[in-house]
Amino acid sequence: MKVLITGGSGFIASWIRKDLIARGHQVLVMDHQDRRQHLADGEEFFLGDVRDATAVTEAAAHVDGIIHLAAVLGTQETISNPRPSAETNILGSLNVFEAATQYRLPTVYAGVGNHAMRLQGTGCYTITKSAAEDLARMYNLYRDGGRITIVRPVNAYGPGQSIAAPYGTSKVRKIAPSFVCRALTGTDIEVYGDGTQISDCVYVADVAKAFVATLEHTAEHGPTERPVEVGPLESCTVNDIARLVAEEATGYTGLQPVGIKHLPMRPGEVPNAVVTSDTSTLQQIGMTAADFVPLDEGIHHTVRYYAEHWLPGYLAAA
Repeated sequence: MKVLITGGSGFIASWIRKDLIARGHQVLVMDHQDRRQHLADGEEFFLGDVRDATAVTEAAAHVDGIIHLAAVLGTQETISNPRPSAETNILGSLNVFEAATQYRLPTVYAGVGNHAMRLQGTGCYTITKSAAEDLARMYNLYRDGGRITIVRPVNAYGPGQSIAAPYGTSKVRKIAPSFVCRALTGTDIEVYGDGTQISDCVYVADVAKAFVATLEHTAEHGPTERPVEVGPLESCTVNDIARLVAEEATGYTGLQPVGIKHLPMRPGEVPNAVVTSDTSTLQQIGMTAADFVPLDEGIHHTVRYYAEHWLPGYLAAA
């Protein structure tokens, strides 16, 4: 199967591409920035933006399935400037679903792990991504050719995730690289709120496997009855994650574990939030969270990656 991946140069997409190639599929990477120099064997590049309906339709005409990841991310970022997320996450998804339905393509849409919190004052990212889920259901119910399955991963983490300021150039702060970079530089980890909120994390390789398995299932059997939720069997708090990162980083710094500094919660974040997943939904695609990489092992791999690939360059430039 030849698979179109929108937002194909992103973090999760890079792992999905590896998994697709390993399973014998071909990949068409669609991105609005020209990054074709990073292609592997079995991959092609299509320069285009999901907001451009013509570009999306043209890309869809050359594939057998779609994994739709392209999105504008961020919590407070999308509150202060909601228009880009609305244009990409809603209208861009509409373009993808319309093209997929026209060509009767099995499609997997990346929803959000905190979908259930959309009525609790979350940011525009969750609002717009959830709106696209509603569109996906509409296409499946009422449009001939609608074959869209929703996959909702919780916080994906692992090697290769982009780093926000002051340690990197990303505009969106992600929990794992933020914690890891601070711990590796001997700086207290910053946690928004009291850290008792539940924010489950899942290793990115397991997220990739779930997306590919879902696409293969959808191609053979049609959309799943329920969204596929991808997360760990056991939940943990943000403080738990911070402590794991701090302890793992000591193996590279030789210092005592850094502390945890609590900051006021940002707009769009809900105090005492619980972001978990119903892992029983994985059974629909023949998977179980019992086989996922445990959090301590995943944190070990992640800290090692940044210690070996990011830290030397950062220290040299300091």
